[in-house]
Amino acid sequence: MRSTEELGEREAKLALDAIREELVRRGKVAVIAVADSHGELISLLRMDGAPIPSVEVATKKCWTAAREWKTTGELGRAFRDAGWQMLNSDLRYTGWDGGVPVRHGGAVVGAVAVSGLDQTEDVELARLGVARIGELVGE
Repeated sequence: MRSTEELGEREAKLALDAIREELVRRGKVAVIAVADSHGELISLLRMDGAPIPSVEVATKKCWTAAREWKTTGELGRAFRDAGWQMLNSDLRYTGWDGGVPVRHGGAVVGAVAVSGLDQTEDVELARLGVARIGELVGE
């Protein structure tokens, strides 16, 4: 029998709060998403004034990072370097940076994503959320 661990509400709230606090400190807004190990949403926050399309983008970033066990930016760059467009049979895949897997015990247990800023800032903030979760779970 196989058993797995995955993110839950507690971890999602930690990540959301950490990222939101930093966004407020910077005077910016974005969409923050946290997903389980399957890439399915646990929590999503669209801050007031954040672009509405960023809801779908953040959701796709979480799904991709959790499913592929790598950052969405890594995946996108690998596709571009190989001369491929980011096309797949599942339209939830994305190669835009800002989705980061959360690892625990050698496995991916979920993902954190940010959308609505430039990709560099999106991934920086997503990593902040992953780090906050890591403080809780000891990774």
